[in-house]
Amino acid sequence: MASTRLYSTLFAVALAGFSGNLLAQAWPTKPVKLVVTFAPGGSSDIVARLISGPLQDRLGQPVVVDNRPGAGAIIGATEVARAAPDGYTLMLSNSAPISISPFMLEQMTYDPVKSFTHVFYIGSVANVFVLNPSVPAKTFGELISWIKAQPNPVNYGSGGIGSIGHIVGETMKLDHGLKMEHVGYKGSSPMHTDLLGGSIKMAIDTLPQNVPFIKDGKLRAVAVTSPTRAAMTPDVPTVLELGQKKLLAENFLGVSAPANLPRPVSDRLYNAMSEVMSNPLVQKRMEEMAVAGRKMTPAEFTKFVSDQVTEWAPAVKGSGAKLN
Repeated sequence: MASTRLYSTLFAVALAGFSGNLLAQAWPTKPVKLVVTFAPGGSSDIVARLISGPLQDRLGQPVVVDNRPGAGAIIGATEVARAAPDGYTLMLSNSAPISISPFMLEQMTYDPVKSFTHVFYIGSVANVFVLNPSVPAKTFGELISWIKAQPNPVNYGSGGIGSIGHIVGETMKLDHGLKMEHVGYKGSSPMHTDLLGGSIKMAIDTLPQNVPFIKDGKLRAVAVTSPTRAAMTPDVPTVLELGQKKLLAENFLGVSAPANLPRPVSDRLYNAMSEVMSNPLVQKRMEEMAVAGRKMTPAEFTKFVSDQVTEWAPAVKGSGAKLN
């Protein structure tokens, strides 16, 4: 009798492993949607489009980038959180919908940790303080003085309500007692139109999409929010160098799915993304975009997300920023 139970247990374990392997081999059998919670043109969108082709090659099915901007990235993240956990709806996860925007709501529509399966950490990207050249400030200190000297509040732009740029700006305003008003755009592209045209005088935005304008002299960078200087802008000091520790902030990027994603699917996605990120061309482009990556297992990525939530929630609530 005991031997019969033992054989039954071994058979069940073997069957579970066999079923898991079949599931991993079968997925995907149709196109996979990769939701980006911001409009085209920002760092999340750029990275999503960079990885979608190589990921498609490894999965054998189309990987379609689907931009779902709005409400501080809440719209796209809510859609993913409520989707079936079958591997066909993924999210290019980032700081906005995970560690910032949920805490700007009276009532959260999802749990940033428990509502998702956080599969793959891609890296982090710095933000940069950029000015229209008409602003006379050449340094961060001069920027603070210039804002204080203005008779009216200074408008500052970001890639959207709930973006890291938004929260960094509100923290800067409170910490220095400044008169500033946030202007949230639906992505970096429309924000750049107004910044370059002078409708707004400054912005706090992810670094990569601003580098061409900085190098051409169309925008002036006075600080980056990373702990070390970015290779793309080696002459621009960090907020730590400037004694502005509270403004230290990096936008993380990763690939997440709805909660309860089957382990075989998660494993296959993780392995496919590992191969994508090992591609020399992808690595080179990531370096050019100043995306600083490091390897994490799904468990480590989930712990990282949990730590981000713990770290950012007080700052977001303390800033007073709200999503209407």
